[in-house]
Amino acid sequence: MTTADGPGADGVDEELWLTAEEKEAWTGLISLILLLPGRLESPLQSAAGLTLFEYMTLSHISEAPGRRLRMSELAFLANGSLSRLSNVVRRCEQRGWVTRSPDPGDRRSTIAALTDAGYELVVAAAPTHVRAVRHMVLDPLTKTDQRALARIAAKLRVRPTDVN
Repeated sequence: MTTADGPGADGVDEELWLTAEEKEAWTGLISLILLLPGRLESPLQSAAGLTLFEYMTLSHISEAPGRRLRMSELAFLANGSLSRLSNVVRRCEQRGWVTRSPDPGDRRSTIAALTDAGYELVVAAAPTHVRAVRHMVLDPLTKTDQRALARIAAKLRVRPTDVN
């Protein structure tokens, strides 16, 4: 429905409706949000028995100095609540991939540290994840499309580096 000023014949304010172009953009975005994570997770599950959230959590810790990261920072980077992250880290801890300890600089904070076994798992799973990202996201896009996607994410402030 096109945008109009004021209520339409049915009494509904038509400016609340999306234009065809807006609807196409919104549908594309929501499809990415809802469908892409499952498609990226499937190869990880098959190859390494990891969910996408587990992989991203372990990967963020692996990239941190000393493979150690505060749980609050990890929740921010992994885009998860502290409670969801705590459950995932607890499961990873039970599997021997992560250890948790109080932050010596701030006893109110907890540090998640990647074990050698956790690091080996991330290193082994990374090629599967990268292949899936290339196949499902990057390869179908031109370099211009990739730059546009990065610009759009920055404008929407959905990347951890953009959110303050």
